[in-house]
Amino acid sequence: MALFKRGIPDSVRSRLGRGERVLAHAPVATEAGGDRALTATTEALHLPGGRRVPWSDIDQARWSTGAMTFVEEGAGNHSIPLRSPESPEGAVDYRRLAETVSERVTSTILVNRFVPYPDGNADSGFRLVARRSPGGTDVHWRVHLGEGMDSADPRLTDAVSRALASLREQMGV
Repeated sequence: MALFKRGIPDSVRSRLGRGERVLAHAPVATEAGGDRALTATTEALHLPGGRRVPWSDIDQARWSTGAMTFVEEGAGNHSIPLRSPESPEGAVDYRRLAETVSERVTSTILVNRFVPYPDGNADSGFRLVARRSPGGTDVHWRVHLGEGMDSADPRLTDAVSRALASLREQMGV
């Protein structure tokens, strides 16, 4: 499709913030009439349809032959269908976009520490993660509880508070 060979689609360019640059983009499979680009910029992942997801809100991203799937903090799972190699428009090489997404998500993580709970030898526990948006100064801490952890347990709440205070002091964040 010539539109993608020449550069960034106008529908994407018009949504960019001041100083925001496109790092990678690729056409994706969408329903008729929808935006057909998945775009990685310096600030966010721009989804087909115009939604913008900041890098610091993406917890995980996975690529398969049929879809790019990611977890957005507070919003759950998203799946973007990729164009099939059998598509009339032809195959698309998503490697550059996949590498860019991985690099941008990873670059927002300042601290990622697993804390065993209820004791130091436990396979279960919680993860403390500090993240900062590209170009930002504010650090946002997140707690990811492991499977079977009860967020209403006061002992767990106390353990998280103590671990977070200790980690913030150690890391200076």
